[in-house]
Amino acid sequence: MNDADLFRALGNERRLQILGWLRDPVAHFPPQRDGDLVEDGVCGQFIADKIGINASTLSEHMRVLQASGLVTAKRIKQWTFYRRNDETFAMIASIVDAI
Repeated sequence: MNDADLFRALGNERRLQILGWLRDPVAHFPPQRDGDLVEDGVCGQFIADKIGINASTLSEHMRVLQASGLVTAKRIKQWTFYRRNDETFAMIASIVDAI
């Protein structure tokens, strides 16, 4: 993915909101039965419920965020858990700084 695609992924209010919540998942989501909020990420169903969208809409947002490298996904049982990819955010900071 090129830099323009990365910034297009960030150009959606809902995706920005999700990324903000994933920055501090313990503050924004309840404890999970499966998977650690910090180590494994947040269950996609929790994210969909919090933002008020259905699972298929969330899947599309998360697909874009994954493709841009902004989040990583991990399957645990039948659930998908998402966490921010802080390495990509460090790269974004360097791109913005270079501009």
